[in-house]
Amino acid sequence: MQKLGDFKLPHFFNYPPYFTLQPVRETREKQIQLWKELILDYCRTQKIFIIGLEEEFPLFSNSVIERTLSHEAREAFLSALVSEGRTEWLDKGHRKCLILWHRIQDWADIILNFVKDNGFEDSVMTVEEIRSGIESRGTELHGIDRTILMRALKLLEQKGKLAIFKGTSADDEGVKFSV
Repeated sequence: MQKLGDFKLPHFFNYPPYFTLQPVRETREKQIQLWKELILDYCRTQKIFIIGLEEEFPLFSNSVIERTLSHEAREAFLSALVSEGRTEWLDKGHRKCLILWHRIQDWADIILNFVKDNGFEDSVMTVEEIRSGIESRGTELHGIDRTILMRALKLLEQKGKLAIFKGTSADDEGVKFSV
């Protein structure tokens, strides 16, 4: 089985037709489903939050079989993820997308579990501590994209689980949990 670093690639990754958009609807639907799962799984395990359509992305080419996904195929697979709420285009030209291997609500739940598991129910933390602090090491929150984290925190704020307060800079933004 082929690997990308420590990530095991599925068998279809070595099957050349999967690197070409399939013309038959049923086959294309299966192809898109396989690529959606592969993209989300790879991004989750590698902690990748942004994919650029024009940029090198390891999954979009396979040197072993000398195949590369076309721009059309890349956009089709990412657009399918957009339609399921698993990615969002970051620009009107559809050149970059934000990968949501967890939906925002799921990230909010992960934050709440992190707070409860670590006894931070009535604590104050900076946004940067949540993203890269000692407490978050070894958790899915460590290294989370700031945009995703802020959206999840705002969702929790709307639900009355925390309050976000501004500091003098983005690094000083804080969160007061009231779980």
